[in-house]
Amino acid sequence: MIKEIDAGDLQNRIVEGDEYLLLDIRSAGELVQGVLPDAEHLPMHLLPLRMSELPKDKDVILYCHSGARSYHACAYLTQQGFANVINLRGGILNWARSGYQLAARLAS
Repeated sequence: MIKEIDAGDLQNRIVEGDEYLLLDIRSAGELVQGVLPDAEHLPMHLLPLRMSELPKDKDVILYCHSGARSYHACAYLTQQGFANVINLRGGILNWARSGYQLAARLAS
């Protein structure tokens, strides 16, 4: 089963200063629409090549546009032995519809 978080719960984690890695797995072209605060960019197609860089000691929260691609990415990472991946239900679309802030660009 894939763990999921909704926009409100993620906002609470941001406010509380929880430790996690927030990964935007959309394509580079989609980033112009805005990103979640403090997100890092790792396009979905690069996950298999770079999953060794992901932490295993804290949650890794993935998101895409609507939550579908990130759900599949979480399923893939779970199959690869990651127990700490969480999908943002509804993606950045639901985040924005919930009234939460978007950043202009990714954290560097």
